[in-house]
Amino acid sequence: MIHKVSRLATNSALVAAAFSSSAIADTSQEVATKSGTAGVERVEIRGTRQAYRGDFAPLETPQSELILSQELLAQAGALDLSQALDLSASVARQNNFGGLWNSFAIRGFVGDENLPSNFLVNGFNAGRGFGGPRDLSGIESVEVLKGPRAALFGRGEPGGTINLVTKRPTFEKEGYVKVSAGSFDTYRTDVDYTSPISDSVAVRFVGYYEDARSFRDTVETKKQGLSPSIAFQFNENSQLTYELEYSDQEIPQDRGVFAFNGQLDIIPESRFLGEPSYGPIELEVLGHQVEYQHDLNENWSALVGFNYRDTSLEGFASENQFFGGRQNFDLGVNDNFDRFTRFRDYDAEYYVFRAEISGRVKVGNLEHRIIVGVDADEFENDQVARRDRSTPQAINVFNPVYGNVPISSLTLPVQIDKVETQESVGVYIQDQISLTDKLDIRLGLRFDDYDQQLIDRRREVGDARRVLEFSESKVSPQLGLVYAVSDELSFYAAYGENFRPLTGATDDGTLDPNESTSAELGIKFSLNGGKLEGTIAVFDVDQSNISTVDENFVATAIGEAGSQGLEIDVNGYITENLSLYFSYSIIDAETENDFNDPNFGSVVPAGSDLLNVPEQQLSIQLVQQMQLAGKNLNLIGGLLYVDDRNGFFSNQDFRLPSYTTVRVAADYELSQSLLLRAEVENLFDKEHYTNSFADVWVQPGTPQNFRVSATYQF
Repeated sequence: MIHKVSRLATNSALVAAAFSSSAIADTSQEVATKSGTAGVERVEIRGTRQAYRGDFAPLETPQSELILSQELLAQAGALDLSQALDLSASVARQNNFGGLWNSFAIRGFVGDENLPSNFLVNGFNAGRGFGGPRDLSGIESVEVLKGPRAALFGRGEPGGTINLVTKRPTFEKEGYVKVSAGSFDTYRTDVDYTSPISDSVAVRFVGYYEDARSFRDTVETKKQGLSPSIAFQFNENSQLTYELEYSDQEIPQDRGVFAFNGQLDIIPESRFLGEPSYGPIELEVLGHQVEYQHDLNENWSALVGFNYRDTSLEGFASENQFFGGRQNFDLGVNDNFDRFTRFRDYDAEYYVFRAEISGRVKVGNLEHRIIVGVDADEFENDQVARRDRSTPQAINVFNPVYGNVPISSLTLPVQIDKVETQESVGVYIQDQISLTDKLDIRLGLRFDDYDQQLIDRRREVGDARRVLEFSESKVSPQLGLVYAVSDELSFYAAYGENFRPLTGATDDGTLDPNESTSAELGIKFSLNGGKLEGTIAVFDVDQSNISTVDENFVATAIGEAGSQGLEIDVNGYITENLSLYFSYSIIDAETENDFNDPNFGSVVPAGSDLLNVPEQQLSIQLVQQMQLAGKNLNLIGGLLYVDDRNGFFSNQDFRLPSYTTVRVAADYELSQSLLLRAEVENLFDKEHYTNSFADVWVQPGTPQNFRVSATYQF
């Protein structure tokens, strides 16, 4: 009988489940001890608790959650966050700022389009800065926490929250080096090493370096990052963990291709319309995260943490000009495509503090599982941008000649010069009460007090600056019910409210926060002896106070939108050697009132589709485990289907076509220490477009490409 694949093969080049810290997400595990040499007791780290999560099995949780494990991500060949989120049909790619950040919609709703989509790292807010696309080096798992989570996490996105769980030190000495090469001269090295340095201290070092060209002409990227960490296990009940995050990425901003009169295939998908001589945009991250966990007794635990993250984005970029007054391109008449140039210098700092106590207590015949906490954060967003639209910068789309517009020839007046600070303090409580052996009720409440200040440095009068301030207090409730039909089947219902501050300002103040309500019904099940788990959910989300402009093109927050849908997620083993991952969604996301598009000033009528949100999306992956010449072999097949989508909010007639891409891969364990992998993405070379902002900023998907890798475990 073939076992479920060795540690090395199972983790598909990321090595060993044994030195993965998948136990981090398992809050039920306790810290154990084992004997060391010379009679000295050695403390072993078994796992750490997640903030805001409590101790709940999947079938006890009255919300839909999808955990993308390290094993699944490795099998899928996902190297960055966007590739990981393609595995969830509830998440749709959004305008990614020319490849400079992660942007996604959950259940049809995206956050502030002028900032990256926010995500959490070990429960800390971490995604809103300018550090570039998030690499998965150092990430243990990606959690798609659907539905409003403001009752615990605080201000956030209405469709759900993405949480990244990092790799942390263990007391098992092991590691690996992985090297890979692929299409478009793509080369990458990954290193992961963990080891104890004493009976109570362990360290981990994770790093990567990538140098890659692209299917896009002249585009080349360089990325590198380090994620060292150290854990101090003071005794059986107390643990302190410190993690550092550093990354440096060089990525040319690439606004993609354009459509003319709705036609997308005018130029090759490889055609780059920017200026290579302007060089890449440089993106940097330096982050520190400290967490202290103390088990008060067998039922209660305390957790205190602090996170600081400094990010920056700086560089020049030539961008496609919009049609309608500024664009003179006319197919067959004028093949010169007009562009403009921007210089950006963005910096952001994020401070987050939190403290919470969680545990269980029995009062009478009722068991309460309680989470009580307080947190505070400060986000400072400093942006300077200069733009030249006056200097002629046209390029022939069929015979491009680069370098005719040197930076020295540009006139770059200030377009943006502002600093915005958002501060928030919140307290929260959640109580899940077991009314009977089968019925639980979850009650949650959070109070937030936040302040927002915007300093517009363009509008200085003498020493006076235009300073706009806004303060608000919000209460975010949640209610959930779970009924366990059996150990393998439960029904749940949930309701929650959410809010999110908006970046920007009106003539006399900052914008009112975005607000939303969400209702959800679902079924959770476990089959095949617990080896196959799934969730079926229907949801309804309403959002108000969406950023827009009035008839005088003055910023306001009067937009309303709604999203309803169905989700099906199934993951696990069909047979002992065949695993299935299945994620499917139907989402109807549209505006609910007439309002003006703030980017183009045109009226968007009620009933208009939201941008880049497919009605249907499907992700499937099958893994067959077998043996070849006495060695373990995984055969992997995956499929991604994305329905057609609205590609231009102000022009509902422009739609991105649907597409289906297929990937195949094989992992072969040549020895106990060496794993070989080969994979092909977009097997049938399907031309496709992943997202857009308008008909002149359309991102083409990567054509057929391959990658081979070798992983040596030591």
